[in-house]
Amino acid sequence: MLITKTRLLHVRALSARATCGYLVVGHIRFPCRLGRTGLSHRKSEGDGATPIGAFRLKRLYYRPGSVNPSKNLFAARPLRSDDGWCDDTTSFSYNRWVRLPFAPSHEKLTRTDHLYDVVITTDHNQCPRVRGAGSAIFFHLTGDKPFTQGCVAVGAADMRKILSLCAAHTSLVIWAPGAATPPARRRSPIPP
Repeated sequence: MLITKTRLLHVRALSARATCGYLVVGHIRFPCRLGRTGLSHRKSEGDGATPIGAFRLKRLYYRPGSVNPSKNLFAARPLRSDDGWCDDTTSFSYNRWVRLPFAPSHEKLTRTDHLYDVVITTDHNQCPRVRGAGSAIFFHLTGDKPFTQGCVAVGAADMRKILSLCAAHTSLVIWAPGAATPPARRRSPIPP
């Protein structure tokens, strides 16, 4: 079966509280993990929910050897030890890449648990940013927990397959359970 490149990665779950679901590319389904509190229309910082909506995949960061960046269409670069992501709602850099060391609260993108060996940022809560409406909503690899902190995650082998099927300007479409129509692209989140 010939699979054409896609601009949409569809994420579905059986219920709003589900921490596992599936990601669909064309006619191929991949198991995925979702936030520890399931899905939400009203994402807020630290709630553990995966936001419902359509979000463009932006930049790929990778640990060398984990993926071949020349085969995908995202802005890509290897992870560096000074890569971080600000999750401090009081910081001007909230929900942005930051260079470490960085005093306000942040996530380090180089991790020992391999979750971010391949990590793609999304445009969730980017333009404009709403303080407290959620940060660091990424598409990354699964770990040993049956959930994420609000991201969408797949296994390493599945990630390589998914990336090979992506076209330019690919979006991650996270559906509300039971919805018949896809969610609209959300330029600005609903304030908490």
